[in-house]
Amino acid sequence: MSRLCLVEDDPIMGESLADRFELEGMDAHWFRSAEEAEPRLSAEPFAAVVCDIRLPGMSGDRLFERLRVRRPVLPPFIFITGFGDLGRAVELLKLGAADYITKPFDLDRLIARVHDLIGPVANATKVGRDGPLGGSAAMARVERMLQRIAPLDAMVLIRGETGTGKEVVARRLHQLSGRGPFVAVNCAALAESLAESELFGHERGAFTGANQTHAGVFERADGGTLFLDEIGDMPLALQAKLLRVLQDRAVVRVGGRAPIQVDTRVLLATHQDLAQLITEGRFREDLFFRINVVELRIPPLRERREDILWLARCFLAECGERRGVRQCSLEMDAEEALIAHDWPGNVRELRHTIERACIFADGDRLHALDLFEPGLDAGPTEPEDESLDAYLASCERRYIESRLDANAGRVSATAELLGISRKSLWERMRRLGIRKKGGGSE
Repeated sequence: MSRLCLVEDDPIMGESLADRFELEGMDAHWFRSAEEAEPRLSAEPFAAVVCDIRLPGMSGDRLFERLRVRRPVLPPFIFITGFGDLGRAVELLKLGAADYITKPFDLDRLIARVHDLIGPVANATKVGRDGPLGGSAAMARVERMLQRIAPLDAMVLIRGETGTGKEVVARRLHQLSGRGPFVAVNCAALAESLAESELFGHERGAFTGANQTHAGVFERADGGTLFLDEIGDMPLALQAKLLRVLQDRAVVRVGGRAPIQVDTRVLLATHQDLAQLITEGRFREDLFFRINVVELRIPPLRERREDILWLARCFLAECGERRGVRQCSLEMDAEEALIAHDWPGNVRELRHTIERACIFADGDRLHALDLFEPGLDAGPTEPEDESLDAYLASCERRYIESRLDANAGRVSATAELLGISRKSLWERMRRLGIRKKGGGSE
């Protein structure tokens, strides 16, 4: 059960919220003041915090600022604010708060937002282990598919560009399956002379230097999962032997005769077009049909831009926790630069960019220049001969276009995300010359 911290001085609203959170299956801890909540938030883990800004004594935003100094990683904060505090709420978002909601608010909407945040950000330091895969609709679909196929024993072919996180998905599927050991092998890195021995093992004396019996990866993954990465780079001769192992569910060690039965679930991954490799005679068609039982495509980061800031904040939390320092935060120009970049190296490139910035930045607030060297595609730069109004319009156009792309062109969903009406968004699009893309509904 997720532990939720509620900081609200109004007895009626506080009790109502606490009861509703409990009904939603959360372990809600209700505090009537920031002074009462602060020591608990400093010492205990919470999945999320719902906090009023206006509190007796210490304010909610002051509580947040004090905790940021003490803890490198904070649970996501959702602030409850009145219209008069809206500007302060926006400032808190820039400092790392997750969201705010204005009074009077729709309780169901608040509950839905808490549910959205509890999973992803509570596990922010576990991306790639047992945390969620992303915050986008595309990765939510992948997660749902993993949930469905995890109990099965079917082989899974994971396709995606280099750096999209194919091994992360494989490890997530293994974790959901509850099987034994997880063994990963990069087929492109196997020396051809030793590849057969590494995969299937060898008997003592099978070849020069084989001084003892060696169990291959199929045996080492017995009862668990074997992940064969970059399967498209496996030599043809070895592909034939792999096909036989997959069919018989048994290996014969190099220099051996007796088959050894293995209960190993096999997951495979490639960044290549296997159909094209088959046409070129570089991949066996019968092996392709054998391994392509369930296919998962991991979209590149440029196709799911709503994951960029989500992942960046996760990596910021990882860096802070690993280095034992306060977590860095992203300034608005840094966020714009991250969203505007095309990320040819995908998630791996994003992780390395964040890690490098955290190491070399002068402070704990990252700007675009901390993330990208001058001259790289780092999003909007200041023009030399452009008026302020024109520059601001250019920034507004880029941001609205990025949000429309993230919502598959859906105007209503984008307007809600931006906190404006659909009519207002349409007017801005007409003024800025933004054309509606895709087939998104209104």
